[in-house]
Amino acid sequence: MHIRTLENYQTSHDFSVKNQKGEQRTQYVLMLTSITMIVEIIGGTIYGSIALLADGWHMGTHVAAFMITLFAYRYSRKHANSPTYSFGTGKVNVLGGFASAIALAVVALVMLIESLQRIVDPQTIHFNESIFVAIIGLLINVFSAFLLKDDHDHHHHHDHHHGHDHHHDHNLRAAYIHVIADAMTSVCAIVALLSGKFLGWNWLDPIMGIVGAVIITRWAYGLLKQTSPILLDASIEEEYKNRIKETIEKDSDNRISDLHIWKVGANHYAAIISLVTHYPKSNQHYKGLLTEFNKLSHVTIETIKCEEKPCMPISS
Repeated sequence: MHIRTLENYQTSHDFSVKNQKGEQRTQYVLMLTSITMIVEIIGGTIYGSIALLADGWHMGTHVAAFMITLFAYRYSRKHANSPTYSFGTGKVNVLGGFASAIALAVVALVMLIESLQRIVDPQTIHFNESIFVAIIGLLINVFSAFLLKDDHDHHHHHDHHHGHDHHHDHNLRAAYIHVIADAMTSVCAIVALLSGKFLGWNWLDPIMGIVGAVIITRWAYGLLKQTSPILLDASIEEEYKNRIKETIEKDSDNRISDLHIWKVGANHYAAIISLVTHYPKSNQHYKGLLTEFNKLSHVTIETIKCEEKPCMPISS
């Protein structure tokens, strides 16, 4: 005789993102970015290029962001099954992406302030040395971007294949955006330095710093828009909720009295559904009605028996 234990009835709350490859590649990018940061800050300070210096400090905040990314991966993995968290650590990776977006916004603000100061108080720029350092920085950024892009695209297509949201690993996406931002500011620095060297447009150096700040701000805002609703338990799309409601209510005389759906991870939703019916059935029956809704990873059903006279007959 097979005896089912309590564990057989328990639902897993591990909604964390499993991305060991992304974590490992982020470590490589962290090392490369740290080296480039040191070189560009020293080079920008010695040779007087605000675009190069801004790129260096920009990379400094990315180093901090990559550390956040790695911490999020490891923390969510270590505490995935901890009872301390009601729905596991699925949101830790999202929180890492949110924190990285804040870091991007700080970078943009620092670049903007420094660029405006250089417009008011121009400084001598050693173009040849600055251009050389900026090109090295760009090459490292491009290499880092390819490292993360391969895994970023892999998870994008994997999610698409299973019908989930795109860019489900917000932690990895944040790291990828940081690297692209690095590459973009390196390009801006090179363009500004070449224009100053050959055309005498020294004013373009701080202008490129401002342009870079504006673009980075847009990326930061986009990442905040993706992550903040998840952290604030925003609900799923109204059309999706209506489909769930229609599916349950067309079965017997069920009526939804309360419906809450919110994200508990990058691609996982939890739902609490209260329904009123004259003909109550088991919770497994109602959960079975929702099998087509693959975004729902954790469903709680409350069935309330209506004691009044049935308003509609039930077919046998």
